[in-house]
Amino acid sequence: MSPAKTVLVVDDSRVSRLLARQFILARRCFWHVEEAASGEDALERVRVLVPDLILLDVNMPGMGGLAAASALRALCPDAHISLLTANVQMATRRRAAELGLGFLAKPMTEQRIGALLDALG
Repeated sequence: MSPAKTVLVVDDSRVSRLLARQFILARRCFWHVEEAASGEDALERVRVLVPDLILLDVNMPGMGGLAAASALRALCPDAHISLLTANVQMATRRRAAELGLGFLAKPMTEQRIGALLDALG
């Protein structure tokens, strides 16, 4: 069993955040899952939270996911950050790769979340 980790799910959709939480806890019931509704909210959350994993939507009001990813990387250099988005365009995938981000396409499923968690250990 891997040690408990902290996950920050960042998405403007409350339903998406709740689904991600449910899927993560179904596979890793001892992990701690926090939520943020925007890029700005995520930056505030990581000032007191040290996440091991950040799941980040791309299209959000205010600070979008790619801009937030750059700022989060600076604040949480050891965290694994994965985009979790319906924006599957090649330009988005390339930018994610340039920033050293993982990429999970929506619709979110327990299998996709599980594969990411398994890959991370």
